[in-house]
Amino acid sequence: MRLTYTVPLVSLVMTGAALAGCGASSHPATSPPSTVAPATSAPTQAESNPAGDIPDNQVYVAYRYDHGGFTVKVPEGWSRTQTANGDVSFTDKLNRIELSGAHATTAPTPQSVDAAVVPSLRAHVHGFTLGHVSTVSRAAGPAVLLTYQGDGPVDPVTGKAAHDSFERYVFFKDGREAVLTLSGPTGADNVDPWRTVTDSLRWQ
Repeated sequence: MRLTYTVPLVSLVMTGAALAGCGASSHPATSPPSTVAPATSAPTQAESNPAGDIPDNQVYVAYRYDHGGFTVKVPEGWSRTQTANGDVSFTDKLNRIELSGAHATTAPTPQSVDAAVVPSLRAHVHGFTLGHVSTVSRAAGPAVLLTYQGDGPVDPVTGKAAHDSFERYVFFKDGREAVLTLSGPTGADNVDPWRTVTDSLRWQ
């Protein structure tokens, strides 16, 4: 007796589709090789200071200002100039320290500096903007601090003037005033250098 088997049509269709898929390629499907860039380290850059920042390793030397009767530490190597009336300034590129002295009958106060000094600065400093007037403590005693902004000296090469920040300290002792004005480009971080200078004042 001959036995006859009947295969469902659905099974034949699925089997045929599977065989067709296998016959499409004799190799298994593979993804294209990925390209991995070799690891590289960022280039090492030398540390640089923003414009006007005084280096942390700056050396300071004592300067005796006989006209004002005091000594103060100033950055070594800065250029020194003196005016006809005895004022002395130290400059290096974008920064400046000015020293002056005068006789006074009473100690300055924030109110007296505001009344006597600010109008003159407003008239003579181009782009003047007042900051604040306060009393601060330093090693030589209290001082009146006036902060402001304005245009610095004109560069003889470029003909342009940078916008500077100023700190003007007025010290007093025994009828004498010592005035220290420190300036540099607005945005420069010279808090520590300016503290070194103003904290070093000693009366003679």
